[in-house]
Amino acid sequence: MHTHIEPVRTNVLVVEDEHGIRDILAELFDVPGNRVDAVELLPEAQVALATHEYDLILTDLRLGGKRDGGLQVMAAAGLLSPNATVIVLTAYPDLDSRHASMRLGATYFLEKPVDLATIATLAAEHGVPTAMAPVSGA
Repeated sequence: MHTHIEPVRTNVLVVEDEHGIRDILAELFDVPGNRVDAVELLPEAQVALATHEYDLILTDLRLGGKRDGGLQVMAAAGLLSPNATVIVLTAYPDLDSRHASMRLGATYFLEKPVDLATIATLAAEHGVPTAMAPVSGA
């Protein structure tokens, strides 16, 4: 009898309103064992969060010109994916945004442009594989 064992699935949510950055981030996490949802704006992120529990969430802070879009994503994630690692990306790293992000459960607060290797390393530290840093099974 042959038993098929499904690989562990890691759910990753990318919330980024810049198309090019969203595609690059989605590609980074598009490896076997990951399920990646990449959305543009807060309403799509809220639907995704209501549908799946995520292990890793990357969100831009400003979404579609809304200064607090990413904070609202984090607020929803805190309720719907409370165990997720949250990486915040922003081109506007002011202290208020940093404090608000940390209060809402951000694990990391990174200033754009962010080196993909940095994101890959942080993800790997939390057991999430990427195209750049596969997580070993050891």
